[in-house]
Amino acid sequence: MIMKKRTISLLLTAIIAFSAVGAACSDGQKNESSAVQSSPTSSQLSEESSKAESKDESKDESKDESKDESKTGTVSDTSVESDADDIPAAWKDDGIFSANYSRAYKMVKEMSTEEKVGQMILSACPAIDGSEEAKTYHLGGYVLFGRDFDDSMSKSEITANIRSYVDSQDIPMIIATDEEGGEVSRLSWNEELTDHHFKSPRELFEIGGIDAIIEETKEKNTLMKSLLINTNLAPVCDICKSENEFMYERSLGQEADITAEFVRRFTDVSQESGISVTLKHFPGYGNNLDTHTGVAVDDRNYETFEKYDFVPFQAGIDAGAHMVLVSHNIINCMDPDHPASLSPEVHRILREKLGFTGVIVTDSLEMDAISKYFTDYSPSVAAVLAGNDMICVADYQQTYNDILNAVENGTVDIDLVDHAATRIIAWKMSKGMM
Repeated sequence: MIMKKRTISLLLTAIIAFSAVGAACSDGQKNESSAVQSSPTSSQLSEESSKAESKDESKDESKDESKDESKTGTVSDTSVESDADDIPAAWKDDGIFSANYSRAYKMVKEMSTEEKVGQMILSACPAIDGSEEAKTYHLGGYVLFGRDFDDSMSKSEITANIRSYVDSQDIPMIIATDEEGGEVSRLSWNEELTDHHFKSPRELFEIGGIDAIIEETKEKNTLMKSLLINTNLAPVCDICKSENEFMYERSLGQEADITAEFVRRFTDVSQESGISVTLKHFPGYGNNLDTHTGVAVDDRNYETFEKYDFVPFQAGIDAGAHMVLVSHNIINCMDPDHPASLSPEVHRILREKLGFTGVIVTDSLEMDAISKYFTDYSPSVAAVLAGNDMICVADYQQTYNDILNAVENGTVDIDLVDHAATRIIAWKMSKGMM
């Protein structure tokens, strides 16, 4: 499997890199084995010995630099040349994870189709056998809900559970939760984790503005990190100011510019602490219905989205947000025939108009808005074809089989899977997870 292949690849890379006899190249480039050796005369021995010591020091420095870069995850592996592995030109987007594309793509090429498909699944964590299931289906990540933080469990028990998921397979898992605050606060379920219920951004803004939100966000980030959670399915970027709107309580409830500043600062403080953020619910929820219980159709014009709804998302994207979650609303001005989560056009707008280069994830495909939507494919296959990198589901077994079968019968081009898997793994590398 991938572990054996990667081990062989790394050993070969190490042999090539560290057997080089030439001096280190300037400007941070790696060594090349291009120096010509000659038989030293007695008068040259001292000089050759000095050169050898210099080479050894250079190699040691190269090793140390490589280790440091691996820890930060912000640059590509020094053993991979800039044009290595024939990465498709269309994938070279100079994006937020692009420094790790070469290393990630090299790994993806060595993975089985099953492993690559599994990486695309962001699943609810099963109640039992979470580690074994993650390993069996090669899952890219788990989303933890309230029951995963039940107050019958101690903090050490919760952490041990999460560690077992992270360590279940060679490629570490994304561990995510919805920690918006207010009515969507998973960590507040357990009094051992926090002695107070985390307030919503709306409540905190009324108390002390954006500064108050950021202070509580720092507290939540510290707690999440201590639990080995590395991704927050927040912030809510939607602009909702009427109490009649479904997203009202979960939104900041302010104008676009203020909401944008909240999103920017939330993104900065979270990702600086190692917690990836998820901008949601693209392209903007507006005053629509609850898609948990039915289809929501948005009749607003495109100019409204550009002037209002896109503004907070753009602020988060410009701040380097790692993930964007796409809603199930049908946006007539963009695509009247598909929910946004299954719409190629909505994904094109997110990539090309807003310039997002990170990971796109669907809202949960178990929602009624999706179950009532009929397509020639299963929702998970339609989601892949639309351009999602990760599929948020509870039924990971069915999703895994549906996508795998679609690849095998030609419905889904393997390049789509490869591109998504490369982006996901580059994300994990950028986070210093591998």
